[in-house]
Amino acid sequence: CTLDSEVALRVGGDFFFDPQPGDSPVNLVLIAGGVGINPLFSILLHIADLHGYQEGKGNRHKLGTAKLYYSAKNTSDLLFKKNILGLMKAFPGKITCCFHVTQQHSQICEELQPHITGK
Repeated sequence: CTLDSEVALRVGGDFFFDPQPGDSPVNLVLIAGGVGINPLFSILLHIADLHGYQEGKGNRHKLGTAKLYYSAKNTSDLLFKKNILGLMKAFPGKITCCFHVTQQHSQICEELQPHITGK
């Protein structure tokens, strides 16, 4: 987003992402903490499916980017981290993630280091 951009926020409750083929592309910013990643991970999987389908069969969905910000106490509490890294590799520039850890006391593995902020 840039200064004066219009954004929509949704916190809690039932929510989903179901773009239709004629919809304009949107860029998503997903923010999760701890186990709150569950519904957002499902959204990421759906986006990946649509990107894969778009590339493979030329579907009519126009997709923007998805950026996930995901926080937990330490890297062991980051659920689905390997899957999320896999999605980022499969769809570079289309799906990105920034992990934030607040109480990490041990060394962070090399694979996660470029995507980790916090201590």
